[in-house]
Amino acid sequence: MDDALKTRFVPALRRIGFKGSLPHFRRPGDGKVDLLTVQFDRHGGGFVVEISRCGIDGITTHWGKSIPATKVTAHDLLPRQRHRLGQPAPGLDGRWFRFDDGTPPMTVAESLCTYLDEAERWWAAS
Repeated sequence: MDDALKTRFVPALRRIGFKGSLPHFRRPGDGKVDLLTVQFDRHGGGFVVEISRCGIDGITTHWGKSIPATKVTAHDLLPRQRHRLGQPAPGLDGRWFRFDDGTPPMTVAESLCTYLDEAERWWAAS
């Protein structure tokens, strides 16, 4: 699955200005940094993608740890500050991208690319 994501999904992220490598990506912008993290199922066979946004100075966690924008990930922000791609409404689970059901990894990676419009809308509204 990693190879498929690197072949299909990572280039799509690069085209829209993201930097980083699996599983964490960042896109600096005017006064903000868009974040995207791929989180694999600990038991294998699937993953979710969470997105978030922080200021150009990074964040300070609720316990006081300062994380610069060059190191912050979507998981560093509180759940209410993140969005899971494919999430139909706040509080509902997002889409699990499965590859343990016989779906070829390249097909899964290509389908993930179709969710980038949803991500762009979320970042624009945040």
